[in-house]
Amino acid sequence: MAALIAAMTVWNMWHLVTRGYLPQPFFYESSDTWMDWFNTAWWAHDRGIYDSWASIYPPISFVVLRPLGLASCYAQTTAGLEVRTCDWLGIAAIHGFYLLDIVLCALAFAKLDRRTAIPRSFALTAGMPLLYGLERGNLILLAFACMILAFGPLLKSARLRWLSLAVAINLKVYLVAALAAQLLRRRWRWFEGGAIAFVAVYLASFAMLGIGTPGEIVRNITAFSGGFNAASVLDVWYPVTFIPMKSLLNSTDFPITALIGSQLVETGDPIISLILRLGQASMVLGAAAIWFRPQAVPAHRATLLAVSLALITSEAGGYTPALILLFVMMERWEGWLRPAAIVIAYVLSLPGEIVFSTIPSMIQDSFFAGHTVTVQHGIGLGMFIRPILNILAPACWRGTPSRSSGAP
Repeated sequence: MAALIAAMTVWNMWHLVTRGYLPQPFFYESSDTWMDWFNTAWWAHDRGIYDSWASIYPPISFVVLRPLGLASCYAQTTAGLEVRTCDWLGIAAIHGFYLLDIVLCALAFAKLDRRTAIPRSFALTAGMPLLYGLERGNLILLAFACMILAFGPLLKSARLRWLSLAVAINLKVYLVAALAAQLLRRRWRWFEGGAIAFVAVYLASFAMLGIGTPGEIVRNITAFSGGFNAASVLDVWYPVTFIPMKSLLNSTDFPITALIGSQLVETGDPIISLILRLGQASMVLGAAAIWFRPQAVPAHRATLLAVSLALITSEAGGYTPALILLFVMMERWEGWLRPAAIVIAYVLSLPGEIVFSTIPSMIQDSFFAGHTVTVQHGIGLGMFIRPILNILAPACWRGTPSRSSGAP
C-alpha cells in the first residue's frame, strides 16, 4: 500500500510537470496554490481579521504567521494571490512545517513499532490528506506536528504534552475534542493541565495580537457553521463528510435532478443520513465503553473516537482526515476490525482519484506553470467513497483489549 502511494505521488508530479496542474482530487482551482496560508497571512497584517474577514481562527494563527512572512510584501499588495511571488519566507515556512511533520512522524512510529514504522509514517506524510494540506498551505501542518507531540511517544513531560495540545486546539478549534476525550479515561489531571494550557496559550496570543475576543470567535464560528450550501459538483470535490453531498442533493441552485434522476435524489438523502447517524452512534457507543473500562483502552483510541466524531459531524476541510489516520496508524495489527481500519487508512492516503464521468474542460491560470492551462476534471468515485471510509476507520474500535501500543 505504501508503494502504491509512492507510485501515485510520482504520477502526480509527472502530471504537474507535463500538464501544469495537479490532478484530481487536489484543489480544482490551479491558481489557488498555498492560498490558505497567504490569505491568512495577508489578514495577519490587517486589523479587520474578525469583523471584515470574519475569521474563525483564534489569534495564534495570525501571531504565528506574522513573523513567518516578509512584512514588506504585504504592504505592497491588495490581494493574497500577488504575495506568493514576493514572500519566499512564507513558502519556506510551509515546507518547513511539512518537513517537521515527516521527521516527527518517522521518529514517533519508529518508537511505536519499528517493523511498521516506514510504511505507516510514509503513508501519513506522503498520503493525500497531508499533501492536500501542503498544497493549500494550511496550518494543519503545524497542528499535525503538535498532535504527534501531544499523543505520540516522543515527549515524556506531561506539561510539554499539554502545551502541544493547547497550541493545536488554538490552531484548530475542533481539536478541543482531543482534550475532552481524556475525561473518558478519567485522566482528570491531564484534562485540567491541558485546559489551563489552552487558556494560557489563547491569552498570550490574544495579548500579542490585540484582537480576537472569545465573543468574536464564537460569533464567526456560529455564522460559518450555519449551513454548507453546495452550488455545483465542485463543492463536493474532496469531501470529508456527506454534508456537501446532502447540500447538493437538496440544492435549488444546481440541477442535480436532471443529471442523476429524481429517484436517486429522493433515496440518496435518507441513506446518507442513516450512514452518518450509524457512524456517530458507533463512536458514542465506543466512548461509553471506554468510560466503563478505561484501563482496557489506550489513550490514542479514546482520542481517535472523540476527534473523529467532531470531524464527521462538520465539514472542516480535506486535510483533516490526517488527524484521524494518525491515531488509526497507532493501532496494532490485532483482531480483525483493527486491521480493517488500518487498511482503510492506507486507502484514504492514496493521492489519486478514479474519474468515471468528465465535466467540460476549463481554462485556468496555473500558479505552478506560470501561465494558463487547460484543466480536465470530472466526477470521481472518491466523492462518494471517502466520507464512508472516514466514518468506517474510527468506527472499527471493537475487539479484544489492545496491548499497549507505546502511545501514552
